[in-house]
Amino acid sequence: MLRRFFVAIACAVVAGSTFAQAYPSKPVKMIVGFPPGGGTDVVARVISQKLTEWWGQPVTVENRAGATGR
Repeated sequence: MLRRFFVAIACAVVAGSTFAQAYPSKPVKMIVGFPPGGGTDVVARVISQKLTEWWGQPVTVENRAGATGR
């Protein structure tokens, strides 16, 4: 029982010394499943502008019209 306690404490100490990467660390691509110029595209572009401001990383919108978006 005491051994498990010390193992748990050791794991917590080791895990606490690691640092996570800041998200996002690379440019972000937002994929929209509809053609450009529609309402979905406009909303995605407004959201991408705000995310660029908040994250400090460029967020680009890529339109990929699929079977339902034609």
